[in-house]
Amino acid sequence: MVRNLVGADWIEVSGPTLPVLNPATGEEIDQVPLSPPEAVDAAVAAAVAALPGWARTSIMERVRHMFAYKALLESHFEELAALVTRQHGKTLEEARGEVRRGIEVVDFACGAPTLLQGRSLRNVSRDVDQAFARFPVGVCAGIPPFNFPVMIPLWMFPLATVAGNTFVLKPSERTPVGARLLASLFLEAGFPPGVLNVVNGARETVDALITHRDVSAVSFVGSEPVARHIYATAAGAGKRVQALGGAKNHIVVMPDADLELVVPAVLNSAFGNAGERCLAGSVAIGVGKIGNDLSEALVSAASKLKVGDGSVPGVDIGPVIRKEHRDFVIGCVEQGEREGALIALDGRAAKPVTDGKGYFLGPTILDQVRGEMAINQKEIFGPVLSLSYATSLDAALSQANSSALGNMAVIFTSSGKSARRFQEEVQAGMIGINVPIAQPFAFFPFSGWKNSFFGDLHAHGTDGVEFYTRKKTVISRW
Repeated sequence: MVRNLVGADWIEVSGPTLPVLNPATGEEIDQVPLSPPEAVDAAVAAAVAALPGWARTSIMERVRHMFAYKALLESHFEELAALVTRQHGKTLEEARGEVRRGIEVVDFACGAPTLLQGRSLRNVSRDVDQAFARFPVGVCAGIPPFNFPVMIPLWMFPLATVAGNTFVLKPSERTPVGARLLASLFLEAGFPPGVLNVVNGARETVDALITHRDVSAVSFVGSEPVARHIYATAAGAGKRVQALGGAKNHIVVMPDADLELVVPAVLNSAFGNAGERCLAGSVAIGVGKIGNDLSEALVSAASKLKVGDGSVPGVDIGPVIRKEHRDFVIGCVEQGEREGALIALDGRAAKPVTDGKGYFLGPTILDQVRGEMAINQKEIFGPVLSLSYATSLDAALSQANSSALGNMAVIFTSSGKSARRFQEEVQAGMIGINVPIAQPFAFFPFSGWKNSFFGDLHAHGTDGVEFYTRKKTVISRW
């Protein structure tokens, strides 16, 4: 049974549970409790009790603990990656990339003595000085998604706690096992009990957490409908909120692009992580004469990708998270076919190269997808790539900008003029130019636009510092 962490104690919660499954085999790994509001109260109370002492702890002591935590994460790197693969299904190489990106945020948090500095100015008027300093927000809550069970928690609580806040983490009920090791290592690094707490559960648990009177800030990553709910509910309860939602990311391929660069890049973007990521390139738009060559090259290369258990070397695409999600993705493919798209590569009957009764789906390419089709608008979150065509960059921009979501947009081109126009005019918060996945490093914000983000301050980078601190301005005359 997965347990909650309350202060220094791992507590087993009685009551309803959900199975935690290995999606590559369908086997049960563990059971996760659906914690009731009373369990949320206990976790928040532990965070409240730890807050005054932790907020007064010197910044250098907080940072020493964070350096110790980073060292422990590095020493358990392979264990963390294996846990990600076992509970989520992504390949071991992809899991290693996830863990590395998470540790990079801890690296960033170790710069707190610089990041948390205020500012001062003497003699703003005669004999009057003015300064501001950063203070903790209070008890913060984090609700990460199933698809990055190590990386995204590390986007949240390291920055929050190094700034002097305490934290309650609610891991995804589908992939909660990684959080247990993250929290155990946090305690081992010397952080006081109650600085980080873990409460497991699903919607009832989340709603109790984001409306709790003692929670001051909420960070969420997940689908667009849930992000909208989290933002409206938590902000309505007076909380500071950052809610990262879904995506429908477009990759524009110009006629002057190098296909030898484009094809592996698009395959990585569309099918990496089995398409279960908010930076997946889900629509490729061939502009002008490159369209036919792009389609043929993508289908040929994608058909060679190997599907199977992500823990086995040589596998390119692991399973999707659950059978019901596999059924949903297949339903989207069938809807696209009904709308007039052509199935250029059908992954529905793909045979995995490994044994097991997992939730496998091969790479699927839908060709001749038009802008008005539902599959061009909604997030599928699976290994499905839509191919569209445009006569010009104007038309490609129009299609990309018609989406209600605006997480990422990418262009492949050898023209600086086209690239600059694209980055200026496309309505997305993260832009790639000749790169497949426009994921910012930890010291820049993860800056989705439109319905891909609800709030004002984004995750990590300087936005993360701003989100987890509040300012006090002092005007003085002596």
